[in-house]
Amino acid sequence: MIQWSHHLIIAPILIPMVTAAILLFLDERMRTAKALVSLAAVVILALVAVVLFEIESGPNSFENVYLLGNWAAPFGIVLVVDGLSAMMLLLTALLAVATLIFSLARWHAVGAHFHSMFQLLLAGINGALLTGDLFNLFVFFEVMLAASYGLLLHGSGAVRVKAGLHYIAINLVAALFFLIGVSLIYGTAGTLNMADLADRIPQMEPDRRMLMEAGAGVLGVAFLIKAGMWPLCFWLPTAYNAASAPVAGMFAILSKLGIYVILRLTMLLFGEGPSEGFGVSVLLFGGMATLIFGTIGVLASQALGRIAGYSVLVSSGTLLMVVGINDGNVSSGALLYLISSTLTIGAFFMLIELVERGQDAGANVLAVTMEAYGDGQEEQIEEGDGVAMPRTLVILGTCFAAVGILLSGLPPLSGFIAKFAMLSAMMGAGAIGTPPSAAVWSLIVLVILSGIAALIAMTRVGIRTFWSSLEGTVPRVLVIEVVPVMFLLFLTLGLTVQAGPAMRYMDTTIRSLASPSNYIEAVRRATVVKGVDSGDGDVDNAGGP
Repeated sequence: MIQWSHHLIIAPILIPMVTAAILLFLDERMRTAKALVSLAAVVILALVAVVLFEIESGPNSFENVYLLGNWAAPFGIVLVVDGLSAMMLLLTALLAVATLIFSLARWHAVGAHFHSMFQLLLAGINGALLTGDLFNLFVFFEVMLAASYGLLLHGSGAVRVKAGLHYIAINLVAALFFLIGVSLIYGTAGTLNMADLADRIPQMEPDRRMLMEAGAGVLGVAFLIKAGMWPLCFWLPTAYNAASAPVAGMFAILSKLGIYVILRLTMLLFGEGPSEGFGVSVLLFGGMATLIFGTIGVLASQALGRIAGYSVLVSSGTLLMVVGINDGNVSSGALLYLISSTLTIGAFFMLIELVERGQDAGANVLAVTMEAYGDGQEEQIEEGDGVAMPRTLVILGTCFAAVGILLSGLPPLSGFIAKFAMLSAMMGAGAIGTPPSAAVWSLIVLVILSGIAALIAMTRVGIRTFWSSLEGTVPRVLVIEVVPVMFLLFLTLGLTVQAGPAMRYMDTTIRSLASPSNYIEAVRRATVVKGVDSGDGDVDNAGGP
């Protein structure tokens, strides 16, 4: 018999999947009951993610490969947990807890089946993080995308419907590329199991390997659309800006899921052998273009939602660029940046709704006009006069300042630590060798300029919103809405305080990814459980762990 903790590997998929099915049987008028069931499932999911993360962080007490149906790889479906997937599972669960609590204030009640779609989104994300074969990666991606279609349209409205239809069309095209790429890979390699693929690719004939690489390139286009690489990213700022606040906050993890798959497949399938380094130049220059495009978008945007959308592109461009550099030391800092930027952008999307609640579009346009041309009047303030800032604005302003510091990479928060780790690794700090090349210096300059652009944009909008607001009204904010924002920002503070252990974990994770043989051997060693029916009516007598 295997240990009970071994079954926790499948729990991140089963919990939201079963919860989504249960919620479908509850009438929409039972909103409180549905909210409690959904919240309980997400909290349990977060606890499971914490346990998996803790087990993965310490000495492994169980085999980290789960055989569904008790069929051995590569013929059966396998789920694999390692340092990277455990980290992403925990990040997804924490973001889900915050966004779901935020939605309970009002958004979960403005349309049908919100909680079911939210749970299916989590099932798709977690399945994509855990699966060990490309076909089920496609299946879980489709589950995730189907749920995201409904969530993006949740709340109706002409702008949301228009952006949602564009989002659906783009992702259907991405799904087609995904299917074509998977078909080409299976036709040439004869398997879709990731570990088996990594084992077969070095042994393939050059002509077959070229066709397989063509399939991998087509497959990569699908992931790059989801990651938001330029020029495939034109849909992202509009779609994220149109989504409701909790949905946009949860969508912050979707682009990182594309980065996760690219990093996983690049280092596992093309980390060693004749195809080593396949596609890294595309990722490098594509990441640079995305970073430039996102930085220009951040500077040009006046609306907070657009700034947040382009900030997603800035983070995606930075991460793609680092994957293209293909250096382990730089990648360690990038993983910390991935966590910090995801938490920050998730909090930012929710904060935007609270900040803009007391404003209207006309006032924003007038404020921009006055900023550009002036209003010809100067308010005279007598000495000793002043207006006390309401506590709500103090809290929102503090959260806004924290988001600005994190996005721009200013000290002392985790955004600075992550960028410092990446930049110091790029420059080869503490190492004896050749100085950085012109290309590396270009990357360093782009990362610094993107931070300066975020600082300028956030400062400009912050002054207009909190210091020179034309309305002078204080938004009505519920505790259940501001607490999730503060929770995500406190997590970034925790990353700052525990930066040392966090970086050690990232270093260990990257070293593990850089050794594909560890992943291959873990899948190969996974054996079926003795005395368990494998589904064909016969009892399997193979040895088990």
